[in-house]
Amino acid sequence: MSIYSSAVKKPITTMMIFVAVIIFGLYSLTRLPVDLYPEVELPAVSVVTLYPGANASDIEINVTKQIEDACNSVENLKELHSTSRDNMSVVTLEFEWETNLDEAANDVRNSLEFVKRSLPDDAETPIIYKFNSSMMPILFYAVTAEESYPGIEKLLEDKLVNRLNRINGVGSVGISGAPERAIYVEVDPRKIEAYNISVEMIGGILQAENFNLPAGNVEMGQMDYQLKVEGEFATSSEVEAVVIGSFQGQTIYLSDVATVRDTIKDMTLRERIDAEQGLRMFVMKQSGGNTIAVAKEVKKELEEIQKTLPPDVVIKPIVDSSEFISQSVSNLSETLMYALLFVILVVLFFLGRWRATFIIVLTIPISLIVAFIYLSLSGSSINIISLASLSIAIGMVVDDAIVVLENIAKHIDRGATPREAALYATNEVWLAVIVTTLVVLAVFVPLTFVRGMTGVLFRELGWIVSIVITVSTLAAITLTPMLSSLMLRLKPVKKDKRFSYDNTIKRLLDRLENWYEKAIRWSLNHKIIVLFTALAVFVGSFFLLPFIGTEFMPESDESLVTAKIELLTGTRVDESCKVVKEIEKIVSERYPNEVELLSTSAGNNEKGGISSIWGSSGSHVINLQLRLVDIDKRERSCWEIGDDLREQLAMIPEIENYNLGFGGMGGGMGSQSIDIEIFGYDFATTNKIASDISEQLKALHGARDVTIDRDKSKPELTIVLD
Repeated sequence: MSIYSSAVKKPITTMMIFVAVIIFGLYSLTRLPVDLYPEVELPAVSVVTLYPGANASDIEINVTKQIEDACNSVENLKELHSTSRDNMSVVTLEFEWETNLDEAANDVRNSLEFVKRSLPDDAETPIIYKFNSSMMPILFYAVTAEESYPGIEKLLEDKLVNRLNRINGVGSVGISGAPERAIYVEVDPRKIEAYNISVEMIGGILQAENFNLPAGNVEMGQMDYQLKVEGEFATSSEVEAVVIGSFQGQTIYLSDVATVRDTIKDMTLRERIDAEQGLRMFVMKQSGGNTIAVAKEVKKELEEIQKTLPPDVVIKPIVDSSEFISQSVSNLSETLMYALLFVILVVLFFLGRWRATFIIVLTIPISLIVAFIYLSLSGSSINIISLASLSIAIGMVVDDAIVVLENIAKHIDRGATPREAALYATNEVWLAVIVTTLVVLAVFVPLTFVRGMTGVLFRELGWIVSIVITVSTLAAITLTPMLSSLMLRLKPVKKDKRFSYDNTIKRLLDRLENWYEKAIRWSLNHKIIVLFTALAVFVGSFFLLPFIGTEFMPESDESLVTAKIELLTGTRVDESCKVVKEIEKIVSERYPNEVELLSTSAGNNEKGGISSIWGSSGSHVINLQLRLVDIDKRERSCWEIGDDLREQLAMIPEIENYNLGFGGMGGGMGSQSIDIEIFGYDFATTNKIASDISEQLKALHGARDVTIDRDKSKPELTIVLD
């Protein structure tokens, strides 16, 4: 018994199978996260090692080369490259695609165990980072304060960070640019010389005094108590009271030879928001989390937290990736709904039967909803790739059902009963329907075998379209004949009405059919003309390719302009802040109604962290973000504003290089940069080659923001001992 025959003879069983598919699909839909793109795990691992106080040259010799030598033998390693800069070494290992990163990270970790002992004593333990799209923060906030600024870090840690970390789906919450408390001991060299005390001795005593010590247990009566010796300093006065020695029978306190200051630590990273001192906070979601849901909960919690903070503490959003994701998904969902509506209208227009249209339309949600089951089982999300796949498939899922239904209707019009027509008509076309589906699968299934970044993104498209089309074919040869046998009837002969379907649309379709018949006859009588015309159009289309731009992902105006600005290498943070203030003045004067928020950071975070992996950093580097008002509230696009900003930056003499970007999380996929890598053993030679190529590229039409990522040598003073 054939599958379509079983479906017609067992309608309840057939219906229950498809109802089960719908229920399972709707359940899967409720559990799917929403994101912009499918989660991408790049085949790369970075090893970050901090070595405070060391310059780039020392970092390369004593840290970077040691780690490179240790990691060279890791399995499936494709490429290894490193960056050595002041205080930090970053070694990135790129693996072949499809490599298990967990195993690769373990191999790297094992390799590092052999090199830890050969690293400098002051170097910190290397930290391993794996690259994943979920590592990118989904929210950036600017926090400003006036009176509360000195203690803002502890305030936010106690009242904000801990509460946000408890939200379901939040991975971590970080703060950068916050002032830190520091106790400085300024020693008077003449006094310590008089008392025969060295700076090293004072440092050793303070280190020995400033710690808590567990002292075991003690039994007293019926109780057993734990003992702990508390020695950590709580106030600066306790530091002043430390005994550092004796002289001629007199006890010497630290306050006798030094001045103790309880103040804010000298900051290597300065954050400014709208020309005011502040800090930056970022929120990262857990892997597989729903970006929109997490961002919504964070914003809801922030509204409650803001009520408990001092009135001078203000929190403003800088980047909210959920807004762009929500807008993109909403637009694509709206397009999908319009496509569904037009498919229904077109089917109704050509078939002219409400019942037939209902049968056809019923196959659409059944076919599409299977995609949600696949996304749930594969651990993916609702994103622009999956929704675009459904948009592509929605027009094809009805093709097979229309072929089957039209043939069934033709048999009914010839006098067959609906049941007989469903069986005989489906038997006539089922093979053609399956062959048509196989042709479509031959186009989309190869997408599932594509490797690399393209494969990660578009493999999902291939699977979704293939699965949806396959299910639509099964529905066409099972559900369609079953419903047709129950719902379709021979059209009763009615008196023609002036505005009936047969007198209006049917006549129009008959005329179209007659015109098409004439066109076919003419084409058959003029084969050479038709063939050469088609060939000319095909070949001519290739000549249009040079006029069409190519890019990985299309650009979109996300109301955000970013810039990385580099001054002369070695410039102090204080001097960089002067340039920041000059830029702030330019922005306030030229874009008063277009910029909603201006956030800048000068310098680098000496603690390192994952943000240190991307791009260069240093006291001479300024990072700038312009959050623009919504696109419908401004006359210029973000690219036009960026072009104007380029002209203004070019007129500031202190600026050596600058590079502009547009967009937040969404813009990351549409990178505009072209990288030229130069390899060599001599720094002077490679620097000259890079400079020559840079000058030639700057003269190239369409090229802009041409920069060299190797920093110029930082000025240093060398002390030669006599």
